[in-house]
Amino acid sequence: MFGYITAKSPSSILVTNPDELTDVSQTSDDSTDSVADALRKDHRIAEAKRLVADAIKEYGGRLSVRPPVESLRDSFADLIDRLTAVRGGPPIWPYLSSGLGHGPYVELADGSVKLDFICGIGVHGAGHSDPGMVAAAIDAAIEDTVMQGNLQQNPSSVLMMEKLVALAESSGASLPHCLLSTSGAMANENALKIAMHHNTPANRVIAFENAFAGRTLATASLTDRPNYRMGLPLTVAVDYLPFRDPDDPKRSTQLAVDELHRLLERHPGRYAAFWAEPIAGEGGYFPGSGEFFTALCEPLKKAGVPIIFDEVQTFSRTSRPFAFQHYGLDQFVDIVTVGKITQVCATLYSSPMKPGGPILSQTFTGSTASIATGLEMLDRLECNGCFGDSGTNMQLASYFQAGLGRLAEKHPDLVSGPFGEGMMVAFTPGDGSFEFAKKLMMQMFDVGLLGFVCGGGPTRIRFLPPPVITTKEHIDHAIDLLGQAIAALR
Repeated sequence: MFGYITAKSPSSILVTNPDELTDVSQTSDDSTDSVADALRKDHRIAEAKRLVADAIKEYGGRLSVRPPVESLRDSFADLIDRLTAVRGGPPIWPYLSSGLGHGPYVELADGSVKLDFICGIGVHGAGHSDPGMVAAAIDAAIEDTVMQGNLQQNPSSVLMMEKLVALAESSGASLPHCLLSTSGAMANENALKIAMHHNTPANRVIAFENAFAGRTLATASLTDRPNYRMGLPLTVAVDYLPFRDPDDPKRSTQLAVDELHRLLERHPGRYAAFWAEPIAGEGGYFPGSGEFFTALCEPLKKAGVPIIFDEVQTFSRTSRPFAFQHYGLDQFVDIVTVGKITQVCATLYSSPMKPGGPILSQTFTGSTASIATGLEMLDRLECNGCFGDSGTNMQLASYFQAGLGRLAEKHPDLVSGPFGEGMMVAFTPGDGSFEFAKKLMMQMFDVGLLGFVCGGGPTRIRFLPPPVITTKEHIDHAIDLLGQAIAALR
């Protein structure tokens, strides 16, 4: 533990303390509680939550990996056809949940059950139908609004922002300000706005080759995927640095530093921000390092270029809450973004970055349920011992990588790796082509294991196991299912 604050939403605190439960009929007008507090303490709310939890446990406990139920095949196929028609294209795989899960296992609407080791690309940090997350969502359901925004917020928003700030500042960074948002792309968009506002009239950004920042117009300009920008105007001028090569870290670091100095000399005073993922996510799970980023951040600081770390995917996956802390980069960070596992997304920034004008505002900053479940998730990450050099994140990551290593030894022509950092684990399938990676990914789906592609040249298959509830037994099951999928391709 690192002494982080553990404040929960007011509703979570009140309804989980049985000594404070009351009958609303006994609440007098001169009570020191608000009427809403009295509602949260009402014994009927606690009883309802208990009944829901018992029912979910009973039915979720029946789930184990299995193929589709024959009687549901036609109705499920019809749903997939309807989804394809209404969205204008087919889903990546035929996935529509039934609405029930159990830990990392999820039932689909065709009655099949999968071991979910991608979790919406890192969103479902406690897996599916988690009792704590369900309880937090019920707390949110009795709040007065479904959505919160910059104009009207509930106390839980304050607690969420304070919690994120406390985590970000726990090892020395100065990031006292936080703005909630509804998506990681919006969090990154706000980060760019803050940096450009601060460094106006600078209008260029430095990023890494193979970067992914999102799919808004601005973040698509940063994203180094030409097909993701197809037909879109370039709204931000971006120059790219080579990322760290784990096979030759010294040479790749020097190449990146040399290119950085060349850019700073070519466009003096024109860079509004340096934008970086500490671990390349969509780009293929390539880890950075403290040495690599320090070599870049020191000249960037001297040049007055704000440093943005995009932790939408990396947050909660390493030895510390933030990957910039994992690499010891606290002194350099000016802005950091989070999302996915936090349920509600956010942009955190230093006091010098505080905008001098009204450039940041959103009708929606997040749903009441996403904020409540986000607080639950942050508390669970800490209380479950995920962080630390010997925390469960690093222990489970090592165990998972060892399992993939054994598969690589057994099937050297079909599995290379493992790659990644912490609870971001990947391998390269076969020849590294997208076609083969997708073929194996779909075979994994058929046998009951969910993983997803990333990168290009080579394309890899990645896993983001839910850190709060994953066990070694779950990892063993994943390795067994992956072995089945590989054997089916021979």
